[in-house]
Amino acid sequence: MAGRSESARTIIEIDPFAEETLCNPGTFDRAALAAESVLYLPQYDLWALARHDLVKSAFADWRRFSSASGTGLTNIGKAAVWRRPSLILENDPPDHGRYRKIMASVLTGETLTRIRAQFAETADALAAALVAQGEFDAAKDYAQIFPFIVVPTMLGLPEEHREAMLTYSELNFNAMGPDNLLLKQSREKAAPIMEVVVEHCRRERLSDDGLGARIYAACAQAGIDEDDAAVLVRTFFSASMDTTMNGIGFAIQSLAQHPEQWALVRRDLSLVKAAFDESLRHRSPSPYIGRTTTCDVEIEGVTIPAESKVLLLVGAANRDPRRFDDPDRFDLRRNSAGHVAFGVGIHACIGQMVAKLEAEMALEALARHAATIVPAGEPRYQMNNWLRGLSSLPIRATAA
Repeated sequence: MAGRSESARTIIEIDPFAEETLCNPGTFDRAALAAESVLYLPQYDLWALARHDLVKSAFADWRRFSSASGTGLTNIGKAAVWRRPSLILENDPPDHGRYRKIMASVLTGETLTRIRAQFAETADALAAALVAQGEFDAAKDYAQIFPFIVVPTMLGLPEEHREAMLTYSELNFNAMGPDNLLLKQSREKAAPIMEVVVEHCRRERLSDDGLGARIYAACAQAGIDEDDAAVLVRTFFSASMDTTMNGIGFAIQSLAQHPEQWALVRRDLSLVKAAFDESLRHRSPSPYIGRTTTCDVEIEGVTIPAESKVLLLVGAANRDPRRFDDPDRFDLRRNSAGHVAFGVGIHACIGQMVAKLEAEMALEALARHAATIVPAGEPRYQMNNWLRGLSSLPIRATAA
C-alpha cells in the first residue's frame, strides 16, 4: 500500500504561503486542481485535497478529519499555542455541539431582523458619502470600514479598543499558517494589545444590549463559565470581520469589472444575494481550512497516515470544473449552490447568516447610490497567510 500511495499522490512544489502566491493565488489553485486525487506539499509535510467532491466529503467526515487538533498547520494537541483554541471551530463532538448550541440560541431570526436595520442604516450613510466623492478606495474605505463599524457595535465591544480587536484577528489568521515573516510581523504588532483584547471581551466591559452580553447570558444559563463565554465572543468577532471584509471587497471588484452585471443588480436589488454568493465561489476569502486525520485514511489508492495535517483547498474546490461549468467566469446568474466557502457539516460557519447580511447590506446600499462603478487603478492584495483579500481597490463611481 505504501508504494501505491507514493506513486498515486501528486506532489505540489508551489508554496501557497509565499508572497508571489498570495499575489497570484490562481497559479497554486490551478496546479492543485490539475491533480486527480490527493496532494502532498513536502515543504510543510502537508497533505491536501482540492477536488470539490473530496473537500466536501472531508468536511462532512469529522470523525476521520478532526478539527480538535486545530484548523491551521499547527497540531494544537502537540504544540504550545498563543491563544485558547476556539470552542466551536477547533472542537469536535460532544463538546462542539454544546457551544454551537449557545451561538445558535443567540443568532436567531429575531436577532438578524434587528441588526439588519442597524447594518442598513450604516451602509447607506457610508455608501452615499463615498459615491458623492466620485473616486474612493472600495477596500479601505468601504469593505473594511463597514464591518469595522457594525460588528463591534453588534457585539457591544468598547469603542476605544476596536482597533486592537482587529489586530488580534489579523494575528489569528496569520498564525494558522507557517511561522514565516507575516506571522512574525503580526506577533510584534499584536504583542502590546493582547491583554487589552482579553480584558475588553469580559462581560463587565460589554454593553448590555449587544450580542456579547447575550452570549454571556446564554452561557450562564447552560452552566458554562465566563472564561468560555469570553472565548466565544473573541471567536465570533474574528469570524465576522476579516473574511467578510475581503468577501465584500472581492464582490465589488468583480461587479466593477462586469458593468452588465452591476446593471442587473441595480435593476433588481434582490440579486445582491446571488452576487455575493457567486463572489464567494469565484474568489473565496478563506481559501484553506485544516484538519487532522485520526486514523489512516485511504482516498482513491492513497493512504494519508494518522495524525497528518490535511489542507482542504476551499478556493480551489470552488473553481473545480468537475463541479462548476466555466468556473473562472464570474456570473451572478449562475447557480452557485454547493460552493464550500462556509464549510460543510457540523463545522459549517455558524455566523454565515451575519456575514451574508453584512455583505448584502453593503452591496445593496452601494447599488442604490452608484449608477456605475468601474476600476480606477490597480488593486493591491492583502498579505495574510490564511486569507485572500484586497488591501486597496480604487473605484470610480457615478451617482444614481
